[in-house]
Amino acid sequence: MTITAAADGSALGNPGPAGWAWYVNDDCWRAGGWPHGTNNQGELMAVLDLFRSTAHLPGEDLHILCDSQYVINSVTKWMPGWKRKGWRKSDGKPVMNVDLLKEIDQALVGRKYKFEWVRGHAGHDLNEAADDRARAAATAFQQGVAARQGPGFGPTAGGTAPAPQAAPTAAPAALWQASAPEGQQELFGQAGSFDEPDLFSELEEESTPAPGTDSSPEAIVGALERELLLPETRADIGRIGVLLHPDFTEIGSSGRIWTRDAMMMALEENPKGPTELELLGADRLGESAILLTYRSYTRSGTTLRSSLWVHDGAQWRLRFHQGTPEA
Repeated sequence: MTITAAADGSALGNPGPAGWAWYVNDDCWRAGGWPHGTNNQGELMAVLDLFRSTAHLPGEDLHILCDSQYVINSVTKWMPGWKRKGWRKSDGKPVMNVDLLKEIDQALVGRKYKFEWVRGHAGHDLNEAADDRARAAATAFQQGVAARQGPGFGPTAGGTAPAPQAAPTAAPAALWQASAPEGQQELFGQAGSFDEPDLFSELEEESTPAPGTDSSPEAIVGALERELLLPETRADIGRIGVLLHPDFTEIGSSGRIWTRDAMMMALEENPKGPTELELLGADRLGESAILLTYRSYTRSGTTLRSSLWVHDGAQWRLRFHQGTPEA
């Protein structure tokens, strides 16, 4: 028998109130979350809990539907190399979310499994169901109410008695401290484990331009595009998570199509060098969309680029980017 389940995570603000969920059917699903976490941590926790919840069926294959290439690549490609290097990346910096990854590594022992990438928010029934439950858990933590945990892996899923449910992994210490009552506290060309910044203050600063500066949407978007070209920004996965829209897509100058998760992981591994730009145009496509066109300069040559920025009600985020090498 093969158990097919979707696993998904959600973070309101990323980081912010976070939720995770896996879903087999309406009688077989589970969800949870933390007061403060990231989307990637939610995605990883959903996979970890799915392995834990099916540990009483070690002979059954797991078919895991996941819309996070970060999770799939971490588990199936990068983890063996990270382990050999003492859970450090190729640049010697610590791997992010290492506690969750170590627990997943242990949970995989003796299991038969395969991952399948599915596009998020594209109408896939199981993925949508897992996403709804993960987002509901994050919303519950945001509102300070109890989150629905679900029935777990019950008889209707595999014809066996439910497995004892393992307690959810606690949020990493740094994340709990961030929400403790005492503190209340190839994109165009590393943070330590659990060191992702509180981005809400950054958003407030972004929405309040300094006196005397051009506060037009075009100027704001132009400044954000320039920020994205800075090596220090591209190395900050927390900041990149704010600037890129959840449905971000890039058609790179090489012809490769990049998703948000794939781009964030690629930039974390290799932020690349500085890039200069020559702005060609900033065109309003409506009240909440601006198209930037510009020429970028790097050591390898010049590239003509276009970026579509959209306003999601709280901030400007990059929705689409394309680059074409200049003849």
